[in-house]
Amino acid sequence: MKNNKVLVGVSGGVDSSVSALLLKQKGYEPIGVTLELFEHLATNKKETNIDAKNICAQIGIPYFEFDYKEEFKKVVIQDFIDCYSNCKTPNPCIECNKHMKFGHMWEKAKELGCEYIATGHYAKTEYSEKYKRWVLKKSKAGAKDQSYVLWNVPKELLEHIIFPLSDFENKEQIREIARKNNLQVANKPDSEDICFIPNGNYKEFLENNSEIKPKAGNIVLADGQILGKHNGLYNYTIGQRKGLGISYKVPLFVLGFNPERNEVIVGEERELYKKEILVTDINLLLVDEINEPIDVDVKTRYSSKVAKATITSQINKAENKKELRVVFEEPQRAITPGQSAVFYIGDIVLGGGKIVK
Repeated sequence: MKNNKVLVGVSGGVDSSVSALLLKQKGYEPIGVTLELFEHLATNKKETNIDAKNICAQIGIPYFEFDYKEEFKKVVIQDFIDCYSNCKTPNPCIECNKHMKFGHMWEKAKELGCEYIATGHYAKTEYSEKYKRWVLKKSKAGAKDQSYVLWNVPKELLEHIIFPLSDFENKEQIREIARKNNLQVANKPDSEDICFIPNGNYKEFLENNSEIKPKAGNIVLADGQILGKHNGLYNYTIGQRKGLGISYKVPLFVLGFNPERNEVIVGEERELYKKEILVTDINLLLVDEINEPIDVDVKTRYSSKVAKATITSQINKAENKKELRVVFEEPQRAITPGQSAVFYIGDIVLGGGKIVK
């Protein structure tokens, strides 16, 4: 027998606050929770937790804080460091969603006797009669939809996840609900930075928290011609044009890296385009296996538009694990290892994986 208790992640922001409010209004029994994930600046931590606690008190629901700083450091921050150490560009939100919000938070929900967990993400879960299973779908929020960063949640958890903001089209609608209900966070600005790097300076964070340090090397063309110097591979991303400090007869962009030679490889914009990629660490939500080629829409970055492609499953014999070969209808610009490729059929998330090349 299912109950109506739901553990809702509250951060002190307007999205999670309104999510908790809507759950209460719809007859659920929400319990607010803040996961302590990292050492904040003292004032930032105080403000965030006080806002979350006060909102829960105002709505009239219980509130808890749980310390998961060690777990977050091991799985999210370490992955962030490892990616940059290996010339990849990570998306820490995806790792956090998998391990923390829909991992540890779900375990805590079960301990508290909750049937559901909820967050303020703009996404949707529902039962599909067509596929005879629970599915993850895009929300109605258009460009603000966050289904891209949720591809890695366990599929068996989908029926226990509620996204109260799934049917809203924009942030202003959420703020209006907050204002009408006199929630003090109604006009609180959005946070744009990586949560554990509040000043936005990821290079400084890496230098202060890992073995990654400035190390001079060459900026080269694909044929090896040296055009200039760099001060550390982690300072560059694929597709970057500005800040290279080199001059050439045509504009040049970062194409990739040669970590063995400590080189940044640059080239013309046309060289940034790829017709196919390989994806590993796959999580399938809509199907259990991919046994034949499937036509899908693909997003290769959170902010990118979908592109049509065909995906085929294959075995990487060297590593003895499954990977997906993705062939695009049209070549795609600045594909970046470490980022996620997320596959859609219509507005339903088929699954996703990590881009390796």
